Amino acid sequence: MTKPIPKMFISYSWTSPEHKEWVLNLATQLRENGVDVILDEWDLKEGDDKYAFMEQMVTDQGVTKVALICDKTYSEKADGRNGGVGTETQIISSDIYNKVKQNKFVPVLRERDDEGNPFLPAYCSPRFFIDFSDDEYFEESFEQLLRWAFDKPLHKKPELGKPPAFLDEEEHISLQTTAVLNRALKAIREDKPYCVGAVQDYFERFAENLEKFRISVSKDGAEAFDEKVVASIKQLLPYRDEFVNLVKTLSHYRATEESWQLIHRFFEDVLPYYYPPQNLNSYSEDDFDNFKFFVHELFLYAVAILIKQECFQGASCLLDDYYYVGERAPRDCQLIPSLGIYKHLKSMERRKIRLKMPRLSLHADLLKERNRQSSVSWDQIMQADLIMYVRGRLSCLANDDSFSCWYPVTLVYAANRMDPFEAFAKAASIRFFDKMKCVFGIDSKDKLLELREKYRDGTFRPLEWEWGTFCDPFYLMGLNELSTLQ
Repeated sequence: MTKPIPKMFISYSWTSPEHKEWVLNLATQLRENGVDVILDEWDLKEGDDKYAFMEQMVTDQGVTKVALICDKTYSEKADGRNGGVGTETQIISSDIYNKVKQNKFVPVLRERDDEGNPFLPAYCSPRFFIDFSDDEYFEESFEQLLRWAFDKPLHKKPELGKPPAFLDEEEHISLQTTAVLNRALKAIREDKPYCVGAVQDYFERFAENLEKFRISVSKDGAEAFDEKVVASIKQLLPYRDEFVNLVKTLSHYRATEESWQLIHRFFEDVLPYYYPPQNLNSYSEDDFDNFKFFVHELFLYAVAILIKQECFQGASCLLDDYYYVGERAPRDCQLIPSLGIYKHLKSMERRKIRLKMPRLSLHADLLKERNRQSSVSWDQIMQADLIMYVRGRLSCLANDDSFSCWYPVTLVYAANRMDPFEAFAKAASIRFFDKMKCVFGIDSKDKLLELREKYRDGTFRPLEWEWGTFCDPFYLMGLNELSTLQ
């Protein structure tokens, strides 16, 4: 079916030769893009009655759109009803006031005063306008005008969906971060000078309001407390996705050391939730399991995103630095390495026993289930987990410690995997491996080969599940092929 061709009349003032040239250029581009523009320069001939022409263009039903090019002169003539603009104004204003819902007229702003206020005729000042006052954004404004001409807005009203399930729950908890997140995302994308402050505001609001999700055995009851943990984790899902959105945006638009430090400080603000508040004297270790799961999940996603975006220095920053968790933690645990972010969830073990669930890891099951609606793939999450596991083992190798280690809970799902993860497959390239090796804190592949020998001679025990060891981590890395291609 052929789309109807919009017919547009352009009303403007002959303010200056430069202004007339700008209007002519705008009209030309509109015609080149399928809009049948009527312009006095083209359509008003010698001997024609210009006032009759203007009246016809405004009142003719065949003219579907009228663009009002508003600068200072046009605004003054319209308000004073002077000249041709004044004649058009008498016709247009009546039409607009009598048919306020129509989409035939739009002010096209060309000029502002010294204080940034738009020059618009009084009769159309309440109406939305298309802003052409800054030539730097001409293309964006032109697209908006073109969409208006064809009645094809950029943002369409979505279909009405079902009310969210949480509205049926007795209580819904909110971090109240949506507005500050949107401000931060806009600041990052537009490189605003307040960008860092906007991101800090979001992270601080997030960390502070996380307290709203605190649960406890004494408060909520010991019986089936694991249900409370699972319910709390479920309520936190939208805020994981908020965090993912922000980290992705930082890695895409602002991949700087300052950005990685902002993320690092965020984790320093949320890690104290692993421990009891200072005013709490009685507590159970299960009380903090919802926080332990959630912060661990956020860390996995942050590292996964940075690896996928090849922000290896950013990932290294998160993995290298220690995290100060403050006075909540025991005195010897106030500064923890990234390896300390994973914690075993005793409530999930109790849940597995209580419900007689034949699962190897409910922690891994929860992570995978929640990943289904994420923009970060499950392979990327497992890859990040493997990187942290190997890095932890390399740290043990450097410090002659065979016990402390990052536990890659998600790799229970990699038991039957037949090929290396994406980043490791790419790291067959010497150039790519040289970029990536910083995430392991090594200078060459030799340290990875040395680590494999420690597994072979029994110095390091393989990671074990109930049914035995999971697949060889060095196979998942494609170790033999790493850094072999020029």
